[in-house]
Amino acid sequence: MTSPTADLYAEPSRPALPGSGFQLEPARTALVITDPQIDFLSPDGATWEIFGASVTDNDTVTHIGQLFDAAKTADVTVAVSPHYYYPSDDAWRFGSPLEQYMHSVDMFSRRGPLTLDGFADSGADFLPAYRAHILDGRTIIASPHKIVGPESNDLVLQLRKRGVSQVLLAGMAANLCVEGHLRELVEQGFEVVVVRDATAGPRLPEGDGYLSALINFRYLAAATWTTDEAVQALRALTDTSSHTKDTAP
Repeated sequence: MTSPTADLYAEPSRPALPGSGFQLEPARTALVITDPQIDFLSPDGATWEIFGASVTDNDTVTHIGQLFDAAKTADVTVAVSPHYYYPSDDAWRFGSPLEQYMHSVDMFSRRGPLTLDGFADSGADFLPAYRAHILDGRTIIASPHKIVGPESNDLVLQLRKRGVSQVLLAGMAANLCVEGHLRELVEQGFEVVVVRDATAGPRLPEGDGYLSALINFRYLAAATWTTDEAVQALRALTDTSSHTKDTAP
């Protein structure tokens, strides 16, 4: 039996908007994961109280891991766009309610931009399950974004330098950094597919952040895929590449 929550998040059975005709092309594809960090994704993280239910319901941690695995196997570009705050950021004189909350719980806190002292296993660190992929020497680790979008970091530059113009986007949090990255990447001329169950959102009296993000994803992204759909598309790239090598003269 389908739960009321699942019904709330289900894709429309009769969408009014036309499809984009998106086709994944390996040479210009990247998987981009926003904030795959302990403070978002672990019960030990600073924000589990407001994100944990959505992370658990979506099986977000497992799904992000599956995307990393599939992208590495398909040999497409992989990038993470992390979120860090340094002591110098405490001097900010204003901020949104979200920023005020993040600073109040020391979210993504690091001791400085040029030191890793205290970083390991802190809330700012990457989730242990992902570290082998992220720290393999091939993954792009962008400079930190500071609010929600990549305007303040070097993600777009790093993708352009690799000829990327298609992005599979996932990570945390749905209505914040994922949506912020979606909007900016679209403005920058990228085709963006959001993997809708490899993210999660806050549940607060102010509203269900995941639900609000899903609505905007459907309007703005080239497509919204499940993790299974994204993994199948990446596996198809792998199969095509293997077939080409096998049949080459």
